[in-house]
Amino acid sequence: MTAFQGNIDQRLWQRLRRDFGKATGDFRLIEEGDRIAVGVSGGKDSFTLLLLLKELQKRAPVSFQICAINIDSGYPGYRKDLVEDFLKEQQIQYTMVPTEHYNIISEKRRPGSSYCSICARLKRGALYGAVTKLGCNKLALGHHRDDFIETLLLNQFFVGSLKAMAAKMLADNGQVTVIRPLVYLSESDIISFAKQAKLPVTSCQCPVADSADLRRQQMKNLLTRLEQEIPHIKNSLLAALGNVQPRHLLIRE
Repeated sequence: MTAFQGNIDQRLWQRLRRDFGKATGDFRLIEEGDRIAVGVSGGKDSFTLLLLLKELQKRAPVSFQICAINIDSGYPGYRKDLVEDFLKEQQIQYTMVPTEHYNIISEKRRPGSSYCSICARLKRGALYGAVTKLGCNKLALGHHRDDFIETLLLNQFFVGSLKAMAAKMLADNGQVTVIRPLVYLSESDIISFAKQAKLPVTSCQCPVADSADLRRQQMKNLLTRLEQEIPHIKNSLLAALGNVQPRHLLIRE
């Protein structure tokens, strides 16, 4: 078992491993000879993803390599040292990528517009560039089950689009395959694991982090209320993403 600082509930750890392995198999996320870059921000999700990939390496029927990439967007107060210390402790090959994203965003952002959209584009470009430079063919990101469901609802409620995220997809640059092995893992389980394992979680220090995701927080609150009456609603919504019936949608010819 991977070494942790804290005391882990073994039932929780086994559940995380099971759901992680199921997603890997269901979507064929990892194949023989893969070199997988893991986007590690310092958040609970990316740390958990890295540890589960490291654990999977020991028992998977295929051989693959992993390395970590950290994109420092330059927000004042960001504790990249905590991320680097953790990667060293876990003996993971890693690359720290410093950027001027914060300065670019501060200069280019229109008044009243979102930090998140431009920050995401800049970070995605930096990630793809680093992945290619390292010779990796896949990029693993830490989006979990709740992210998939909330994105589905956000697009339906505010964009008028029936889409969420893919567990596996070719990136925009046409060279890197993006994988999301946490698709079956609940956020609540990841939060519990991060606390028990005493992961050195740190935020990006975005100046509008507390207010940037108000709509996503609305979706979280809505799902929490609905879950009280429909306990399996999240699993049902996730299943719906893989059970699309085009004949029963308003698709124009």
